[in-house]
Amino acid sequence: MKKRKILFLGESYRADAITWTNGLKEFGDFEIISWELQTPNNSLLSRILRTLEFSFAPFTIRKIIRQQKPDMIIAERTTSYGFLAALSGLKPSAIAQQGKTDLWPENSISIPFKKILQNYAFKKATLIHAWGPIMAAHMENSRVDMTKVLVLPKGIDLDLFENKNTANSDKISAIVTRSLLPEYRHEVILKAFGVLHQKGIDFSLTIVGSGKQLPFLKELIKELNIEDKVIFTERISNTALPKLLQESNFYISMPVTEGVSASLFEAMACGCYPIVSDIPGNQSWIHHRENGQLITVDDIEMLANEILWAFENEAIRNEAITNNRKFIEKHVDYRINMKIIAHKYHELINNTI
Repeated sequence: MKKRKILFLGESYRADAITWTNGLKEFGDFEIISWELQTPNNSLLSRILRTLEFSFAPFTIRKIIRQQKPDMIIAERTTSYGFLAALSGLKPSAIAQQGKTDLWPENSISIPFKKILQNYAFKKATLIHAWGPIMAAHMENSRVDMTKVLVLPKGIDLDLFENKNTANSDKISAIVTRSLLPEYRHEVILKAFGVLHQKGIDFSLTIVGSGKQLPFLKELIKELNIEDKVIFTERISNTALPKLLQESNFYISMPVTEGVSASLFEAMACGCYPIVSDIPGNQSWIHHRENGQLITVDDIEMLANEILWAFENEAIRNEAITNNRKFIEKHVDYRINMKIIAHKYHELINNTI
């Protein structure tokens, strides 16, 4: 079989993107060429320069297509790279919605413009990835041709994220593995653990990841007097993550919006009991006090109380952990799911030739 070449548009350093492209190499024997915007997005000036770079991107991408002659183009985020994939004219094309809707921030004045970009990307794509039901629901509401939609998570590597949890069940050993950005509400998590500290409950809390909120959060743990109980690892490699998850018995995540969280799947695979925000993206996977807990967004008191409830109900927690691993093995196995996706791409390429 001829080796096929795919042009990937997206942030190639992100764990999600690495999982996707590595899976295509491993299970589809694809050669991957990557392209992404080079201008950062961390100040007003850089945002203006990034917009300018985005404006010229179609010419750059078409030049890459002429030179490299890829057989297919794929892209993450329907409002940016997905739109650029649609503009490229290369077929077949697959685009992936990353967030619940990709229309973010929700109150932004740019939302009507982003909707136009997204609808164009949806219309032109050969295949659209919904990594979970929450994304498929948005697509249906947007009147997307659902015959083009594949509802399937990329999955996680179950050989890497093994069920070898070594956490001491007599102590709360919690972990957070989300970027240190305002929408992930680390402040709420820290304040909830501050409440537990005031009640004399012992715990350790590991916060993995980097982001602009790090200095603020380091100050906050001093104010809450929990400095000796909280560890910030900052950014680590994905291969170092399983060990930290396996040393934790609780996974905490409080985002205000969510698509499909690989972080949640990784934690469930490694035997962490999930306590997450009560939003549609989490409701697809977690049922309150059955296989985890759902917390009202920004409710510090509820989060503290539910962590305590879960800690005190070890039998329920252990049953949930066992069932969660079975669920992950059945539905979120990277080897099974990426084989399906890679096979689909080969099929699309063969049908286009």
